[in-house]
This record gives sequence, structure tokens and C-alpha cells, in this order.
Amino acid sequence: MYTDIPFRVESQQSQVADRVMALTAVVQPILVGLLYSIKKDVIEYYGGYEKIPLKMLSRAYRRGDGDCGICFEYAVHDAIMNTQNPSVLERFEDALKLCGICGNTDPSSILFGLEKSGSLQIIDTAKEILTDNSLLLHGTKGAPVKLKKHIDNIALAFNKQQLRQAIPSSISGIWRADLIAGFADTDRWVGTTIKTNRSQLKSDKGLRIGIVPASPGSNDSIREDSRTGLIICPLPYDGDFVEIFYEGFEIVQQLIQADAKMPEPVNLPNIEKRQVAKWLVERRDFPVLDIVIALIPLAQPFLLNTIEQDIQSFLYRSGKPKVGGILVPQPREI
Repeated sequence: MYTDIPFRVESQQSQVADRVMALTAVVQPILVGLLYSIKKDVIEYYGGYEKIPLKMLSRAYRRGDGDCGICFEYAVHDAIMNTQNPSVLERFEDALKLCGICGNTDPSSILFGLEKSGSLQIIDTAKEILTDNSLLLHGTKGAPVKLKKHIDNIALAFNKQQLRQAIPSSISGIWRADLIAGFADTDRWVGTTIKTNRSQLKSDKGLRIGIVPASPGSNDSIREDSRTGLIICPLPYDGDFVEIFYEGFEIVQQLIQADAKMPEPVNLPNIEKRQVAKWLVERRDFPVLDIVIALIPLAQPFLLNTIEQDIQSFLYRSGKPKVGGILVPQPREI
């Protein structure tokens, strides 16, 4: 575990005002998410996560069907735990209330697994957030489960099927969760699944909330789905979180397809997106993680209040009300 790598703690200061700067802000977590989704042995060939330049990312990365979903999971976690996006937090808090969970701080989120064909998992340090009294509410008859004592088996069960049998039957499907979210002050948590395609939402024991993009013309209220039993939490689309995310994802994908050079106008015709791509292309010879930090002054002024911290001071912060970290995230071997 890399405990000496600096990262940024960010809190949202104002609403989106300039689209170029908003897009610049959102491509940062997308780049980090794609970087850490690449298999560890490939990254080691290029010298490690801290050294791989953007031009090499375009060659080491192999596009997969689940890539957009991987980045969306990270972006949702980032919006809850790090940038504290108001439109996302408000809806997610309402979903938690329908699960019977309330708190006096902003919600906290444990990112469980951004997986890609056995690649290194991106996992926030759950054991520093949870306590011995942390309870997972599963929404069925029976007592809530003490979460911390099962956290290792839950984290490993995605890739090790035999460990799923060690998970209590009342939450036997919790290993499918993308996030475990709740309030640190009241120490109550629920399993959360995230899908970019609403039709792919599946219920399982231990899962309570399903996060999806809002769909034009559909019922986007936060409600319980009678078919799955999940509390459906659609995130705002038009001119808001989901739209900015997809546009940022488009920029990064087109840039990778162009070998970290400027995409052809037909591939990226929008002038605002081309400006963000231009800033990235100018830095193609630099490490991805350095570029992420270098883009901070180009993101919307006062959209995010950025504080440099070291990993240890963040991990052992007590309570963490209204504080998160857009980590240049820490890979954790499990």
C-alpha cells in the first residue's frame, strides 16, 4: 500500500459555471479510473502507476464493454465522498432515508471494486471508516449484520467464489455491491449497486440501493422498485452530473483512440471538448497522475476547494464530516 503518495481533498464551492472548466474537472477522475483499471503486470512493464505517461496509457489500455460503467462507479463515489456534488448528495441522502438511515454529516462511501478482468482493485480503506459497531442494514427480517467482521470476505468474494459461503445468508449477495454507503456518525450502512443501464440492475441479499442515470421521459423519482426491491436512485442528467460525466468520458476515449494526439474534428467536433483535449495532448509526454494534478488550475475556479494532504493524515482522520479525498487513489492488494 502506497502511504506516502500525496492526494487532494476537494469540496465543492460553487455550481458549474463554465463548461470547459467543468469538463476539465471531470476528466481527472476518469483518467485515474482508467489508469487503475489496467492490469498490474502491464503497469509494472511501464514502470508503475506514478510513471506511465498519457501517451503510454493509450497503448496499455484495452477498451472493454464495462469501461464506462467502471468510470461511472468511480465518478459516483467521487461525487459522494470527495467533491460532494450537491445534486448527487441530495438524491442519495433521500435514498438512504428510504432505507431508514439518517445522519448529521454528509454520506460516506466505501468504493468496493472497480474490476476489469482480474485487474488490481481500487478499494478505499474500509477498515479506517468502519467501527466494530458498524451495522449493515439489509432490509429483510433479522438483525442487521456487523459489517467490519465480514469486510475481508466481502472484498475477496468477487474473485474467490468459495469465500461467498462465509458471508452471512442475510447479506449473501453483498459481494456484488459497488459501494457500501451510509453515515459515519450513526454508523449505519447499506449495499449499493451502480449501473449505467437501468435494465441491468439486479437485486440480491444485502443490496438496498440501485444508482442509475436519469432517463428522459421516465419516472425519475426516488422509489422502491417492486420488481427488485431496490431503492432506485436516478442521478440528474440534462446539464448536470450524468451529462458532464458522459462528455468527459467521450473526451478521454477519443483521445485514447487517437494515441493521445488531437482527435480528428469528426471524432470530437465540439469546441469545448476540443479545448479540454488540447490541454491533455499538450501534456501527453507527462505521467497521467502528474497531468491530473496539473489540470487543477484549469478547472473551474472555486468549483473545488483543493487541499494537499498525505495519505496517513487522511486515513486516520476521525469522523471525517464533510471531508473527502479525490485520491490519486491507493491500490490495495487483497
